[in-house]
Amino acid sequence: MAGRALRGSGLGSKSHADGQGIELAPRQEIGFDCPKEHHFVIVFAEEAELPTEWECPRCGEVARRSDGVVPEVKASKPPRTHWDMLRERRSIEELEDLLAERLDELRNPEA
Repeated sequence: MAGRALRGSGLGSKSHADGQGIELAPRQEIGFDCPKEHHFVIVFAEEAELPTEWECPRCGEVARRSDGVVPEVKASKPPRTHWDMLRERRSIEELEDLLAERLDELRNPEA
């Protein structure tokens, strides 16, 4: 059994190449501060779109950038109710007619 064992490097992402002669892409470091006063730095590519918030690796809270850049306030639509969706499909007159028909059916179940 021992003679049949596989030898060599194991499975996974091991690289045997050295890092000499490799030129890394230009990078920038952005600092973040979380509400629990943890400070950490994340490295981004120079041309990357930089986020204004990042999850704190220590506590999981939402951290904001240390340089004072704040997120854009997105305009939010009010939630649509069932009535709003119904009014998109039917007019008030149609709804009144349907209500009258249904009430007649409930009042006179034999018909």
